[in-house]
Amino acid sequence: MLGLKAAALTVPPKTFPGGRWAWTEANLYFARALGASHTSQLEAARKDLLQLTSLRDTLTQNNETYWADQVDIQREITAAWLSFDEGRRDEALQQMRSAAEHEDKTDKNNVTPGVIVPARELLGEMLLELKQPAQAMVEFEATLRTAPNRFNALSGAARAAKLSGNDEKAKTYYGQTTSQLRACRRRPARTSRRPLPLGPEMTWCSRSRR
Repeated sequence: MLGLKAAALTVPPKTFPGGRWAWTEANLYFARALGASHTSQLEAARKDLLQLTSLRDTLTQNNETYWADQVDIQREITAAWLSFDEGRRDEALQQMRSAAEHEDKTDKNNVTPGVIVPARELLGEMLLELKQPAQAMVEFEATLRTAPNRFNALSGAARAAKLSGNDEKAKTYYGQTTSQLRACRRRPARTSRRPLPLGPEMTWCSRSRR
């Protein structure tokens, strides 16, 4: 369901004029590409990949080196999932590892939010799809070292631990995800559009209750 919603995202016309905010526009195309590739809409994903390539080139031409690099990582991730869905699994895994390493080497801008989905977390998801849970757990745990308490990474680590027979770690990670879900349910319903003072581990909870 979430994949279908992501794939259906629209980019309003003339919202990002002149290429100045191409990196913001790229976030929408990246989300769409991930949604499309995860719901077997490969032609749509290919079109979004072309858009990401174009936006990266625009940023490069405008000497926006940092943002060009960020969009290039999104382009690499999208290409990896396309390779995966087209049956080129070894190539896809190599591409995703390259994207994760690229992201690891990139400094984060101090005044920007975190990435939509960490490349290393997506590497973990791909490894789970390839039935390599022990390696997947390594990648999810690496994600948690840079993004502590991130729900999707905790959930992925729990699944990977369970599938690889590490019941102790599975219990720990499932316990942490359960605690987050309980905390989310205990929060009162929102009556204001003002931002909540939440830590990074609970921002998804805020979004889900709007």
